[in-house]
Amino acid sequence: MRITFLGTGTSQGVPVIACNCKVCMSENPKDNRLRTSILVQTKKTTIVIDTGPDFRQQMLRANVQQLDAVVFTHEHKDHIAGLDDVRAFNFKQKSILPIYATSEVQSALIREFHYAFSEYKYPGVPELKLHTIDDIPFTIGDIDLIPISVWHYKMPVKAFRIDNFAYITDTNKIDAQELEKIKGAEIIVLDALRKEKHISHYNLDEAVELLKMLKPKKAYLIHISHLMGKHEDVQKELPNFIELAYDGLVLDTLSF
Repeated sequence: MRITFLGTGTSQGVPVIACNCKVCMSENPKDNRLRTSILVQTKKTTIVIDTGPDFRQQMLRANVQQLDAVVFTHEHKDHIAGLDDVRAFNFKQKSILPIYATSEVQSALIREFHYAFSEYKYPGVPELKLHTIDDIPFTIGDIDLIPISVWHYKMPVKAFRIDNFAYITDTNKIDAQELEKIKGAEIIVLDALRKEKHISHYNLDEAVELLKMLKPKKAYLIHISHLMGKHEDVQKELPNFIELAYDGLVLDTLSF
């Protein structure tokens, strides 16, 4: 299984519009972050988790030629706004694209992309089939996913365990029974917005503390704000098993 970090930034991305801070002005490409999303690929199956506003750019940059499904974590705009662009895969694959989401996320998708779900569709709109997920494991092709319920302040968000890999975005609280689903994962990807405390995201210290408790072989931090600091500077502060993820980073999960 291969994981590609399509984007590792928070809702504004990095650089932020009209910001002249040292991070936004950095010439290090690792400080340029599109909105958070990952690509999960096996030899048979390709899925994307979340389609943010940068989805089109991410698909072109990663040269994605096939997409078998989209899985959504939650309904915030920076995680769903690019859904319209999946129609390119409808055209190429000549098939309806499966969408896996909770009922709450589905309601948001129907509201935001009403034209794709109307009874009488305009030619060329995305062709989508909704599949409802909850707490029950499900399978897409040869990819088995275990949903994990986490809290984004008061909003429920789905994280996912895929074999030895756990992907957890947009959270600042994980209940004890859900943590049990994460334990034993060799690779954990976790939300860490910035160094200062935040109402709905883990900050850097909180993320590091949780990862030390979970003890994966390797961990990567995502959903990063320009307020975190420069990539190279922050990386020096982290334990050896934790890294800041960056756009375009590729993991072969079988290598750990």
